[in-house]
Amino acid sequence: MKNYLLIITFFLIVEKLVGQTVKNDKLPSMVTFTKEQDHQNMMNQLGIKALRPGPSGNESAPNHANYDENIANPCPQLPDILTLNNGKKVTSPEIWNSQRKPELMEEFEKNVYGRIPKNVPKVVWTIKITDKEFVNRTPVIAKELVGHVDNSNYPLINVDIKMVLVVPTNVKGPVPVLMMLGRPVLPAPAQPSNEDLESMNGAFKEMLIKSSPEMKAIFDKYPAYQPITKLPAPNFFAPPKPDEELTPQERLLAAGWGYVTIDPSSIQADNGAGLTRGIVGLVNKGQPRKPEDWGSLRAWAWGAARGLDYLETDPLVNAKKVGIEGVSRYGKAALVTLAFEPRFSLGLIGSSGKGGTTLHRRTFGEAVESLTGAGEYHWMAGNYLKYGTEESSFGKKTGCDMVVDSHELIALCAPRLTFISYGIPEKGDSKWLDQKGSYMATIAAGSVFKLLGVKDLGVTNDYMTEKMPPMLTDILDGNLAWRQHDGGHTDAPNFKSFIPWAAKFLGYQKVNVQ
Repeated sequence: MKNYLLIITFFLIVEKLVGQTVKNDKLPSMVTFTKEQDHQNMMNQLGIKALRPGPSGNESAPNHANYDENIANPCPQLPDILTLNNGKKVTSPEIWNSQRKPELMEEFEKNVYGRIPKNVPKVVWTIKITDKEFVNRTPVIAKELVGHVDNSNYPLINVDIKMVLVVPTNVKGPVPVLMMLGRPVLPAPAQPSNEDLESMNGAFKEMLIKSSPEMKAIFDKYPAYQPITKLPAPNFFAPPKPDEELTPQERLLAAGWGYVTIDPSSIQADNGAGLTRGIVGLVNKGQPRKPEDWGSLRAWAWGAARGLDYLETDPLVNAKKVGIEGVSRYGKAALVTLAFEPRFSLGLIGSSGKGGTTLHRRTFGEAVESLTGAGEYHWMAGNYLKYGTEESSFGKKTGCDMVVDSHELIALCAPRLTFISYGIPEKGDSKWLDQKGSYMATIAAGSVFKLLGVKDLGVTNDYMTEKMPPMLTDILDGNLAWRQHDGGHTDAPNFKSFIPWAAKFLGYQKVNVQ
């Protein structure tokens, strides 16, 4: 009887495994493309025969980028931000929110950044590590988290979003938090006591000797040697760290803020070959994108929103005061996040260039053709390739054919706090980024901030005549802010201005725990 039950159990297991195999056999195989192959596939879908090459960032190259302001505005008239598609004017917040804003979002989704599919699977967050640490004398709780995306409909692709949350424990909570797009690491993992370290070394030596008996002679030769060491403990008697050496994270914690770092590459790869993998590939079941499908910028923004889902459940976090931050390509993603996810209350948009705050139709430095080439097209919707087209079934198009531009993306953030940050070319924030084109877009976006009852930069909204202010000029009196620091390709120098500006408008005041 016992053997009979074992046989029955064996066949039930086999039947289950066979059933799973048959089910997996019905799944479409993952397409593996190089970025060039994926890029060509999208060109074929759109009927594009030839794209214009993007300019070179090398000013001595024959095809160098344009840096002549006299020819930088081939179509200076921007799309009217306060005119509906039917030609009627937007005269109230109600018309903006119910009519104009949806029109703009539809166009950005269709032709610029792509649509988030309706069938994106859910994310379940797990706290892997909770650690009590010190960051530059500030006591914190640090949590390492993983957000697993349900892949039951296509188990061939696995997406686990990596994120770290760090919150100060010496202030009264819950606290505001800035989500930063980048590489998440625990800042200062707690170190074992001397007693625990001695036990760890004893066990480690014993394990090594058991695995390789010849190791005993070596350890006998160096009896005081300890293979496992620890980092030095914080020295609270040492002089304070100089202000100019503080990191953005240290400034946030000192001001009573928490911060999150979330890894964009764990959401979606930063290359065209990865578009059949990651969250984009998971939803498409390993198949190439269609022209309106989302690109990496929109996928990273989706992942940031899923991170915010977790923050809304954490009692240490004031989820009504969560911001988004990024620099360069992550600055583009931060702006897209703020524009499309209304739960973020503020954004610090650093050196974002084309595809971010800089006007698409400007031909200064980085060009639309830079974003439609095989190196960067994956950031955008497939349809965006149309604006770099030289020859196709629909003719030729340029950035001037776009019916939206970056001033309208900034406007989608209104009336929430939006801080536009740049450095200077002399220190490495290259002219390629077109700081002036971003300032023009910020000026033009201001009319929507004012329509919604908050201050913009405090100047006119004439983007063709307003002059970009000198570096280190604080334009921080409104919900829309601009500051060009005297550093390079980073937003770190602007944190000293960003944090008090944000705290003021959020109404946050640090209260120390007694």
